[in-house]
Amino acid sequence: MADQKVASAEDIDDCSLYGSWIWSVAGALIAIPLGIKKKSLAPLVFYGSTGAMIDIWVGLSNCERAKQEQLHAKTAAAVTSPEGENITVYKE
Repeated sequence: MADQKVASAEDIDDCSLYGSWIWSVAGALIAIPLGIKKKSLAPLVFYGSTGAMIDIWVGLSNCERAKQEQLHAKTAAAVTSPEGENITVYKE
């Protein structure tokens, strides 16, 4: 049971942590002018951390969707019937 958790954590790490950076950059681009105008680091902290959270969320969602598609492809494998015909079985 613990091995499955470790394996799934490694799979998530591989496909999600390096995939998205757009929201972090957008948060910084919004925060820098606001920080200069207000002479404060609060906008950078707020928008930077919000952008990072959105990046993580989007990355994990994409990874989860990819894993579901892989699982669906595995379960939709062709099965040979006794008559020799190929039947596609879908399990959900």
